[in-house]
Amino acid sequence: MYAQILQTLAPYGARLVAVSKNHSVEAILELYRQGQRDFGENRVQELLPKYEALPKDIRWHFVGHLQSNKVKYVAPFVHLIHAVDSFDLLKEIQKQALKHQRIIPCLLQFHVAQESSKYGFDPKEIYNWDAHTFESYSRVQISGVMGMATFTDDQEQVRREFQQLRWVFEVLKAQVFSAQPTFRELSAGMSDDYRIALEEGSTIVRIGTLLFGQRRG
Repeated sequence: MYAQILQTLAPYGARLVAVSKNHSVEAILELYRQGQRDFGENRVQELLPKYEALPKDIRWHFVGHLQSNKVKYVAPFVHLIHAVDSFDLLKEIQKQALKHQRIIPCLLQFHVAQESSKYGFDPKEIYNWDAHTFESYSRVQISGVMGMATFTDDQEQVRREFQQLRWVFEVLKAQVFSAQPTFRELSAGMSDDYRIALEEGSTIVRIGTLLFGQRRG
């Protein structure tokens, strides 16, 4: 399945983040030996022991809701934080990045699904942002946007939600981050909907179940 997914991504130039939450170090190593280097976790307490146990050339993506008081634990090594959903979280990432003398790449998460359980900025908020909005976050590299579609069998609804996320990305790129070539990522699509996400412009897909099977937890 790993090779099949990579073949699907290739025409789009998209990257795969293998979401390894609730899966073992051995399962991660199996994919690592096949060449995979980008892995995603959504709990700090699970990520830290895996980071210690696994090869240091792995690029760790934090793909879940990150609490401000947990940023300090991942700040020394995290490759990309996918789900920045508030300015309070941005402030803490800035603080910890300064402390560790790093620039931490992040994605802004937007709430495009019809599920209240999902986090993210309201897409309407972007009308209040301009090129100065993120100036004070010198140690945070805003690299793009992230979102999750509604968990539904209605593929047209999923497509509309990914289209909204793409619209948010395009508006921000034009009006807020036009001077920043590093603003280029659209993280969308998981095991059930990544093909639709690719068609709608996703540059990073986050896939767990298709690679690892059903989660243990």
